[in-house]
Amino acid sequence: YVGSGVLGSAVGMDKDISTRLAREAGIPVVPSICVRDYEYLENAASVRSRVESEFALPVFVKPCNAGSSVGVSKVKASGELGKAIEFALQFDTKVLVQKAVEARELEVSVLGNQSPRVSVVGEVLPNHEFYSYEAKYLDSNGANFSIPAKNLTLEQVSQIQEYAVRAFRVFECRGMARVDFFLDKNSGQIYLNEVNTIPGFTKISQYPKLWEASGLSYPALLDELIRLALEEAERKSRLKFSV
Repeated sequence: YVGSGVLGSAVGMDKDISTRLAREAGIPVVPSICVRDYEYLENAASVRSRVESEFALPVFVKPCNAGSSVGVSKVKASGELGKAIEFALQFDTKVLVQKAVEARELEVSVLGNQSPRVSVVGEVLPNHEFYSYEAKYLDSNGANFSIPAKNLTLEQVSQIQEYAVRAFRVFECRGMARVDFFLDKNSGQIYLNEVNTIPGFTKISQYPKLWEASGLSYPALLDELIRLALEEAERKSRLKFSV
């Protein structure tokens, strides 16, 4: 099959685990706290107090294992925090509470197995307060995209691409991934947001469009992904499972 195996897919999906692995690998991530359902049920007030003592509002509250911005809320006032955590816990048993950063949303496509290569950098330009589920799927004018992203230095592009390849390898990804970043508008700090191991793949999706802008056509991209899947299968076929 094309793409990552069980481990890479699971790590990419779990925002808590992926955040910890990225931090261990020296990839900057936005400061966050993981809240588990049993912790919140046992002492909701203590959890809310810990979050508010750690971060100044606003914060984002996200289910750790969900895609497409499902269950995500932006909390601007103290009284909204509990409702946001309870909402996110409807979709997963743990949630990530993340410091809100005023940032540009950037992304690159990664292609390969042991020697991955990376596309040009693109930018998501949401027409909502953030790139929410509504902006992605319900509002036909929810966002615009700039490929390649404008007003980035060569150093910023190079750093984003290096972090993308490093995350791809650390997360044990294979074949393909779209890697998303934040660029803090105030400090210029780059943060890894997430690694999508099964990115959108229509002709208007960002993963193939980023490769088209990098000189790899949609048909050629499909051929390369199939080749990479066969390569990985052949690599695994050489393993022994008994002595």
